[in-house]
Amino acid sequence: MTDTVDPAEIAKFEAMSAEWWDPAGKFKPLHMMNPVRLDYITRQVAGEFGRDLSGDRPFDGLHIVDIGCGGGLLCEPMARLGATVVGVDAAPRNIPVAQLHAQQSGLSIDYRHTTAEALAATGDRFDVVLNMEVVEHVADPLAYLTACRALLKPGGLHLCSTINRNAKSFAMAILGAEWVMRWLPKGTHDWVKFITPDELFGLMTQAGLTPVDRKGYVFNPVTWDWRISDRDLSVNYVTAALAPKDAA
Repeated sequence: MTDTVDPAEIAKFEAMSAEWWDPAGKFKPLHMMNPVRLDYITRQVAGEFGRDLSGDRPFDGLHIVDIGCGGGLLCEPMARLGATVVGVDAAPRNIPVAQLHAQQSGLSIDYRHTTAEALAATGDRFDVVLNMEVVEHVADPLAYLTACRALLKPGGLHLCSTINRNAKSFAMAILGAEWVMRWLPKGTHDWVKFITPDELFGLMTQAGLTPVDRKGYVFNPVTWDWRISDRDLSVNYVTAALAPKDAA
C-alpha cells in the first residue's frame, strides 16, 4: 500500500488545528468559501442520488466520508442533512478539535485519525467521497486518488476540489492569500504541487473514476464573496466523478 501522506504538509495544518472554527482565523478563506462548496456538494449529491434538498434530512441513508476533514467544516452540514458521516484526517490534532465541536453541536460524526489508504484497507465503502483541498498537499496524487476510488461503492460519487497551476493562481493563492492578505501562513501552498483541471481529470481517469463535471470557484474582491462559475477555472475549481457501477 502506497503511503501518500506528506509529513511536512501535515505539520502545517497541525500547527493551525485550534483555529478551525474561528471564521476570522487562519482558516478564514475556507469559511468564506464554504457556502459555495456546500452548494456544489449538496446539488451534486442530490442529483446523483435523487434526493430532494427541500426535505428535512435529504441525505438519510447515505454514507459519506470527508478525507482531510480538518475541524469538520463539511462533516457537520452533511450530518445535519441526514448522512452517516466519517471524517478522516492525517493530522492527529485536528481530530479532537472536530470531535469536540460536533459534541457541542449535538451531532454524531465518526472522526478518525487515519489516511485514505488505511481506510480503504479496512473494506469500508461509501456512497460519496469528499476530497476538498487535499490533493495538492499529498506526496503522490495518483496513488491518493486511487485510494479514494477504492473507498467508493459501485456508482459512488467523488467530489474533489483543488487549485489550478498557472500565473494567476500563483498571484491569487500564494502572493495574495499568504503574503498580502495573510489569510494563510506563508508556505501553506506549494505552487509546483497545484494541478490543472485537465491533469486532474487525467489522474482521476487513471485511478478508475469517470469525470462528469467541473466548475470554478471565483472570488469577487468587490463584494467580498465567492460564486460558482461554469467557465472560470483559473484558480480554485471543483470536480465530480463517478465510480463504475459494476465496481468490485
